[in-house]
Amino acid sequence: MLVLTGAGPTFCAGADISSLTGDEDPQALAVAAEEALAAFPKPTVAAVRGFCVGGGSQLAAACDLRFAEEGARFGVTPAKLGIVYPASSTRRLASLVGPAWAKYLLFSADLIGAETALRAGFLNELLPAGELDKRVAEFTRVLTARSQLTQAAAKEFADGRTDRDAYWSGQAAASGDTAEGVAAFLERRDWRPEPSGG
Repeated sequence: MLVLTGAGPTFCAGADISSLTGDEDPQALAVAAEEALAAFPKPTVAAVRGFCVGGGSQLAAACDLRFAEEGARFGVTPAKLGIVYPASSTRRLASLVGPAWAKYLLFSADLIGAETALRAGFLNELLPAGELDKRVAEFTRVLTARSQLTQAAAKEFADGRTDRDAYWSGQAAASGDTAEGVAAFLERRDWRPEPSGG
């Protein structure tokens, strides 16, 4: 499991605009980081407070889940700079919030509040000030107490990779996850993952 958060009171305020005047592709680093997050085989959670703008929104969207603190602000701002947002990032955003909200964010480059981000589907949960770290820690404990096999397969399938159905069925048959899950349910106890991560 991976939790992504910012240093201090801001998740990520975006790129240094002065760096956009050079010859380098301004999106290359953000896209590389975004794709690495999306490809991470275990669950990823963005814990957002403060500003989550530009490349910060790309990173948050690449995570599996997004939790934010009240007062957080979100924006996808390439239209303010005349930058073409990468196709992969646009598809990921549209998949997350739907085409209408993706267009709203990309066309306007406006910042939206956390309540609007929750309503749009960008956030999974919105927490009162001071509660973000506690809730993320609590939720990560829940995820680590669940089948890692189920999570890995679900992540691939939800992200559109459906060509490995047989692979994951074989993994499930070879693991002890199903037997443990059924036994825990019948015995009315918590599911105990294998020490190896199941």
